[in-house]
Amino acid sequence: MIETWLIIVIHQLVFQGMFVAKNIILRRKTGNRIRGNNREAITAVVYFAFFISAAMTFSLLDRPFGEIQFIKSFTAMITGLALLLMNLVISGVSLVSLKDSWRVGVIEDQKTELITSGIYRFTRNPYFASYILMFAAYTVILQNLMLLGLSVLGFFFVHTMILKEEKYLYTVHGDAYLQYKKKVPRYLIV
Repeated sequence: MIETWLIIVIHQLVFQGMFVAKNIILRRKTGNRIRGNNREAITAVVYFAFFISAAMTFSLLDRPFGEIQFIKSFTAMITGLALLLMNLVISGVSLVSLKDSWRVGVIEDQKTELITSGIYRFTRNPYFASYILMFAAYTVILQNLMLLGLSVLGFFFVHTMILKEEKYLYTVHGDAYLQYKKKVPRYLIV
């Protein structure tokens, strides 16, 4: 079976590759800043890097702290790979669907179009949902209680970014955003 560290490396090359490509393409196309300088975005980006580094470290250790087998290794691997595939599909579709409205964090002085089509008909935050899928996938593949705890903390950081973004979108789009918010869940189900 393929080594877990290699799965993480390949996944991150694709996942982060899409992210970086979108940022570069959009920056060149619009000439605008793509990355916000707010506390929520900076904290989340640092945390995501920490989580990915922790998962990579655990994948390289023979007996990492917190390791527990709660399902058979083969089942964990298949489940984790399915979650990673969903992560890549959802993040890729969300990057495409968001068109020129993509930003990393809130940029108060920029007004972007409110996107309500494509994958944004089903969830207001598909890219953030893809991070949650990544947390779950790495936790399941590595079957590690430490990663489970870090995943819960990661969800908190994602949720904090979403709340900041929701306030911003309301100030920019007003009632149109409130109507969208009533029809489409924040995550996939709530």
